Amino acid sequence: MRNADDLTLVPARTALLMIEFQREWLAPESKLQALMTDRDAFLHSQQRAAALLALARQRGWNVLHVPFRCRNDYRDLAPTPDTLGLRGAIPRAGTWRDGREDFAPGFEPRADELIVSGRLGASAFAASNLDALLRFHGIDTLLLAGYALHVCVESTLRAAHDLGYRAIVVEDACAAFTSAQRAHVLEHVVHHFGASVTVGELEAAPLSQTDTAA
Repeated sequence: MRNADDLTLVPARTALLMIEFQREWLAPESKLQALMTDRDAFLHSQQRAAALLALARQRGWNVLHVPFRCRNDYRDLAPTPDTLGLRGAIPRAGTWRDGREDFAPGFEPRADELIVSGRLGASAFAASNLDALLRFHGIDTLLLAGYALHVCVESTLRAAHDLGYRAIVVEDACAAFTSAQRAHVLEHVVHHFGASVTVGELEAAPLSQTDTAA
């Protein structure tokens, strides 16, 4: 574990954010998967994310699924020929269309798990109901898993920090396009906004059975 002295997690106050475990990333034919040059880390992240999701359900942590969804005509992104960043890149690439926004097999939400809605940005908090859901449920600790580590996971980490959450990146349940991108985030970004941990460290971590804030 890096940059966090205490990994005792109170279940009622802990949430696992599953960021974009959707067909656009995980289906073999997806355009985004084709950009993953660090293939071993990408495949490993899927295996570890499945183990992490099972652990969260076993431990009684809150599970929130954070999809990215937009209209097939991209009108909600309001792109123009000179739009910069993801709002321009997504329409040009033709991603997130025609059912590819569906959850990938094995990562479908259960009936008692929350699905974040309204998101229109890189961060899971951007224009979404995530902050309201977390505060309604008294959650203050976030475990971040998903894609891509150097874009949406990092953006969510930064936003969570600024909103006052205790944010922890589960590093082997995330992947970036390249090993250099992954190393930069883990070595030079995470410690400014939170901490990082592995699935194995979470499995071995002590668990508080009592919500001391109650």
